[in-house]
Amino acid sequence: MRAGHEVADIFRAAGPAYRAAHTGHLSLTQLKVMTAIENCRTAALGGHVEACEDCGHWRIAYNSCRNRHCPKCQGAAARTWLAEREADLLPVGYFHVVFTLPAQIAGIAFHNKALLYDLLFRAASETMLTIAADPRHLGARIGITAVLHTWGSSMTHHPHVHMVVPGGGIGPGGTRWISSRPAFLLPVRVLGKLFRRLFLTRLIQFHDSGKLAFFGSLAPLSERRAFLRHIAPVRKKRWVVYAKPPFAGPEAVLAYLSRYTHRVAISNRRILAFDGADVTLRYKDYRRDGADRQRIMTIPADEFIRRFLTHVLPRGFHRIRHYGLLAGSRRQASLGLARDLLQVAPEPEAPDTEKPTDLRPPCPCCGGPMIIVETFERWRQPRAPPEMLLSTRETAS
Repeated sequence: MRAGHEVADIFRAAGPAYRAAHTGHLSLTQLKVMTAIENCRTAALGGHVEACEDCGHWRIAYNSCRNRHCPKCQGAAARTWLAEREADLLPVGYFHVVFTLPAQIAGIAFHNKALLYDLLFRAASETMLTIAADPRHLGARIGITAVLHTWGSSMTHHPHVHMVVPGGGIGPGGTRWISSRPAFLLPVRVLGKLFRRLFLTRLIQFHDSGKLAFFGSLAPLSERRAFLRHIAPVRKKRWVVYAKPPFAGPEAVLAYLSRYTHRVAISNRRILAFDGADVTLRYKDYRRDGADRQRIMTIPADEFIRRFLTHVLPRGFHRIRHYGLLAGSRRQASLGLARDLLQVAPEPEAPDTEKPTDLRPPCPCCGGPMIIVETFERWRQPRAPPEMLLSTRETAS
């Protein structure tokens, strides 16, 4: 199988036909995402010419689309996010917690993304903060970093929230740090019960106030009795909450999350082949163990695009959120107090005597500095060969 295929290749080849076949059924946000991915790092977005000051090597660099759904973009933002979160880490054990919606509720969430994804965040975070503050459990105010995932490994709709939680929190009155047990944060059965109650109570309230929309096979759920019958099984079913300490330390969980905070559905490296009609990709089957977990599947390009667009987020929706000790303007004060209670010395400030870092990309041939010798607008190409541009620059200087 030939490597090097990208989501953009599939969208450019099969996107126009997919748009035509689904006219009137794609949202404006989905259409914008398709266009952004297709145009990313092409002449459609313009760009610039870079040339090496030492050896004269040159290259054309097209602009990126910077769309948060594009697999090729947001890499720098993800690295910045990871560095900032690592700076917030406390010298305690960390836990990886996952809240997942049952399939019956996920189907409703698919047609009410902004409302129910937000409810997923609020119910999960309130569950964690409430149980952690209970003196029968931890009895402390904890911090949470939460990231929304809406996909499974095979790109199917599977909404869930990943959390990174320090193993302890600030006790009542802010006078001491209360640590959790080394391998136990909070009882998952208690978390599951409260999460289920909070989510379903507010879900029913949304239905009663007419805020939920139902389409296709779920259209009958607009009637209250049908809706209550639909969710009746999950009101008695156990809602599973995953909570385990990361085996490789908190940095490993942050590194895992950072690969997904600024991307959606699939990375280019999981695409193994594309022949213009079908896409072959690698995925994990979590029902299997060991080497059998890694699987390969082939699906039509139209199905690949459909699955990808399933995970386009509502406009302006924040899929990374912080709660408790890490919430908003209280973050720095709360972290400072936590470090004081843990008796952690503050990190010394770096001296200002260092030379500013040269952010210019190195030349791939000689390692010399690359400079921009020309910029060009959308749908344009460089006006003149780079050699001519360089000689003009040298003459002018």
